[in-house]
Amino acid sequence: MKNRFLKGGIASVIVLTTLAFTNTKKEVDVESSEVTWTGEKVTGSHHGTIELESGYLMIEDEKIVGGEFVMDMSSITVTDLSGENKDKLEGHLKSDDFFGVKNHPTSKLVITSAASKGNGVYGVVGELTIKNETHPITFDLKMNEDSASTELTIDRSKYNVRYGSGSFFDNLGDKTIYDNFELDVNLKF
Repeated sequence: MKNRFLKGGIASVIVLTTLAFTNTKKEVDVESSEVTWTGEKVTGSHHGTIELESGYLMIEDEKIVGGEFVMDMSSITVTDLSGENKDKLEGHLKSDDFFGVKNHPTSKLVITSAASKGNGVYGVVGELTIKNETHPITFDLKMNEDSASTELTIDRSKYNVRYGSGSFFDNLGDKTIYDNFELDVNLKF
């Protein structure tokens, strides 16, 4: 009887040790990583950056199986304007009309699953939270040994970011801001 328990205990330790060594948490170097955004309106577009607060990918058997990324929404900058116009747009983006950073200082992307498509490309399924609104998102992620990149298209109206949206307001004319905005993400590990 003791022999069976001993053998079972040893087998459990071997299995747990094997599992512990096949899972890796790959931390993002937030200082070297870059997230840029582009938003469009009828009369043109604006672009800028958002800083990552933290992030990691979970790797199992050399494949992505999960991850989490937190963006510091108070770090939103506009890079295509300068002076008063830059300050004005940055303030507006941080206001309750857009991302309400006073009450919602971070946004989060959680990867719930990923499937290899070959050549370092993964089809990713996740949940994106902006202003305490969470919705599913899918995208392709290109992974190398020390970097990863993706382009995301996000419908801001799903996250209660509706200022200037032609989907919710009539007669905006050339003041209409399109619902979709783009994030270009380049991660370094």
